[in-house]
Amino acid sequence: MNARDAVAAAYRDERARVLATLIRLTGDWELAEECVQEAFEAALLHWPGEGVPRRPGAWLTTTARNRALDRLRRTAVEAAKLKEATGVADAGDDGWDDDRLRLIFTCCHPALPLDARVALTLRTVAGLTTEEIARAFLTPVTTMGQRLFRAKRKIKEAGIPYRVPPPDLLPERLGGVLAVIYLLFNEGYSGRRELADEAIRLGRLLERLMPTETEVRGLLALMLLHHSRVDARTDSTGVLIPLEKQDRTRWHHEMIGEGVRLLTGTVTPYQLQAAIAACHATAATPGETDWARIAALYERLAGLAASPFVELNRAVAVAMAEGPAAGLVLVDAITDTGALEGYHLLPATRADLLRRLGRWAEAENAYRQALALAPGDSERTYLRRRLDEVRARLG
Repeated sequence: MNARDAVAAAYRDERARVLATLIRLTGDWELAEECVQEAFEAALLHWPGEGVPRRPGAWLTTTARNRALDRLRRTAVEAAKLKEATGVADAGDDGWDDDRLRLIFTCCHPALPLDARVALTLRTVAGLTTEEIARAFLTPVTTMGQRLFRAKRKIKEAGIPYRVPPPDLLPERLGGVLAVIYLLFNEGYSGRRELADEAIRLGRLLERLMPTETEVRGLLALMLLHHSRVDARTDSTGVLIPLEKQDRTRWHHEMIGEGVRLLTGTVTPYQLQAAIAACHATAATPGETDWARIAALYERLAGLAASPFVELNRAVAVAMAEGPAAGLVLVDAITDTGALEGYHLLPATRADLLRRLGRWAEAENAYRQALALAPGDSERTYLRRRLDEVRARLG
């Protein structure tokens, strides 16, 4: 691996860890971000001539820390921060060695709005761009940028501590933390596998921290059950393979077993979603999938955590259980609300149902809409293939 590739790999694998450490050491969000960026710029300058260090993350952390110390010394008014920053070996006073977990709980402080908690953690911990986070939230990029800026300013002005909270404060912080981890997983599931792996790792850490919390176990089960299919989701060219056409021998059955063992109920939202994933993961063949149970679970989920995304998934399940016409009624109802405008899976789902009903011209139009909105190459390639199939029917 050449030096430039090594820097790119370190940015992907180490940035969150280095940034989390710098935020803990300095207590200054903006200073930490600037110094971490400078450390990567320094790596681009030094590694080609000096060679890639044996521990790139440690090199970057030391470089970023030294940049931070230089700035703090120059200001001369940051004596307390300087004293704290020199204690590099100090892991904090909360008994946890993972700075990223501390960082997630800092980002998810209840003083911040829920959407700001999630967005800030995705930006800081996962390293997603503002554009990627805006897409996940179906929000304009400028709006998301302002939201991130306000969140960081709030943390600084309110003196929000950088730590995992004590046990009596954990419950009020849990919802935001779980939402962060799940959105991180979803971003990875869409193509950046290292993010999905990181989400599962954080889920395991959280399960160790709160072993009796059912929603933590439910989320970890959900991620494991979905991730069990990761090697069968795309073909050799990276094109998506529909669930019913996947080679089930390539599923990771040890993950499925672990996920099923973690699933101890169907009372909370993540438990319900995990139960749905388990219906898919434990079916030996597509024909054995219990779509009626899946539709019923989605109906229960909608009662607990109503959202247009849940309704869209319920529509798919109803279409499989009762036929495409029944599903199309639900999809059209979602379309009429405008709630998922700009979300490519809405017209893609509608196109699939129209195709199954033999309404080829309408299906063609819906596939074209979905293709224009699809965010990734894999999705676009899959939709083009479907569009070509429909056009062939039209002659």
